[in-house]
Amino acid sequence: MKPRAGVTILLGAALLLFALVSCVQEPPPPLRVGTNVWPGYETLYLARSLGYYDNTPIRLVDYPSGTEEVRAYRNGEIEAAGISLDQALVLAATNPDVRIVTVMDFSAGGDAILGKPNIKKLPNLKGRKVGVESTALGAFVITRALGKVGLSPKEVEIVPLQVSEHERSFKEGKIDAVVTFGPPLTKLLATGAKILFDSKQIPGEIVDVLIVRSSAIQNQPDVVQALVNARFRALEYLQNNPLDAALRIAPRTGVTPEQFLQSLEGLSQPNLQENQRLLSKTDPTLLNSINLLAQVMLENNLLPKPVDTTALLDDRFVNQAKW
Repeated sequence: MKPRAGVTILLGAALLLFALVSCVQEPPPPLRVGTNVWPGYETLYLARSLGYYDNTPIRLVDYPSGTEEVRAYRNGEIEAAGISLDQALVLAATNPDVRIVTVMDFSAGGDAILGKPNIKKLPNLKGRKVGVESTALGAFVITRALGKVGLSPKEVEIVPLQVSEHERSFKEGKIDAVVTFGPPLTKLLATGAKILFDSKQIPGEIVDVLIVRSSAIQNQPDVVQALVNARFRALEYLQNNPLDAALRIAPRTGVTPEQFLQSLEGLSQPNLQENQRLLSKTDPTLLNSINLLAQVMLENNLLPKPVDTTALLDDRFVNQAKW
């Protein structure tokens, strides 16, 4: 009987060990959120700095530009991204799983065409070299700006430039003007560059949004909700404690805290209540902007095909946001 008892004990121990191992759950995969350096996205990093993501599987992933974010999204490297609306439309044309869950900002001067001091007006760009990032947004801005003075992009010499090249190329005289934003815009203005056109002249047309894959929304709704909650909590902190927020954010962006706060003047960041109205279409401003942008992009071959714009908006997370 003793051998049988020993086998029984060993079997029982093995079953107990298996049960214990089975109870140890694998940690959930992180929700990978792509961003690039733009004042409107910095509340995501402020939330991390303030500890609002603690104990939540959220990972922010830096990219040099929105173009790299689009590529990463298509390659399955990220589940969410802070990108411009035109990039969201480009993605949605080929990836129907794109959902806009937050409006991060409306550009109101944060995107601009800067020229050399001797270039007095936008029409003077005819025949000149203009640096433009190779994105739909860069093409959209130069197209809309030149269209307002009766010119087309074919009447200037477009010089494709990465955002990281804007400041150096301008200072070295390789270009006469540049379509730019963020830190390069702030730094070039400080050196005497002249604003020839900015997004205040096309209100509501340049929008930055937070997109999330529909599969991530289905599989990790609590994590997506935590991301949205933390973002609006950080926006509230920025509004109530601008200097401390700027001190936390500025080192990452490569500008001074004062310059960062100055850059915020070039955009409008809708609060939670405004987001609820925009995403639910109670306020049609966002949907109108999407439809206008999609039309302009189609007319200028910046969008491969029409997009069902109403399917993009998902208001469930802003409606349930709390902290």
